[in-house]
Amino acid sequence: MTPNNQLDLFDNRNHTSPLQQNLEIEYIRDCFNKNESDALFDTLKNNIEWKQDFIKMFGKSHPIPRLTAWYGDEKKTYTYSGITMTSLPWTKELIAVKSKIEVYSKIKFNSVLLNFYRSGSDSVSWHSDDEKELGEEPIIGSLSFGGIRRFRLRNKEDKKQIHTYELENGSLLLMKGKTQKYWEHEIPKTKKKVSGRINLTFRFII
Repeated sequence: MTPNNQLDLFDNRNHTSPLQQNLEIEYIRDCFNKNESDALFDTLKNNIEWKQDFIKMFGKSHPIPRLTAWYGDEKKTYTYSGITMTSLPWTKELIAVKSKIEVYSKIKFNSVLLNFYRSGSDSVSWHSDDEKELGEEPIIGSLSFGGIRRFRLRNKEDKKQIHTYELENGSLLLMKGKTQKYWEHEIPKTKKKVSGRINLTFRFII
């Protein structure tokens, strides 16, 4: 059964463009209500073991423009941009959140990457969640708490083809199918005054 607050942002059956047929995403606007979302934002902000990772570019080390954390089942590691993360044990809040979004995803997640965007200066550049440990057609459950941030999807072949969405407090964005193979996404910087945002991207590590 499709939840009544679920909005299909993109449905392959209704689009015929070859470049768009591989984009499969769903947006659940009120996965968590405002009170739940605000409480979870505060809990995660204060209790998650946030860390500042660094990435090497042109021989120099640069701080990633956001704080991150990696939680999951025992010995679930994840590597991206040369950074290898070893999972911390699930907290009771993360387990509760995971159980709720699995109703929408129809799969059991075993890990989650958390990102804390403290201000509009924090961001994540164009990338795809296509690491080999995620499998051929990963389902990514992206949950947002806190301030609204702009999320953009860009076709890897036709980079002029961009879809833009505003991810709201308590919303869930599901990316499925061949989305990661043919599309990339970003959270761009903004000069607008925006509140802090915590994003949880649930995954299944093979």
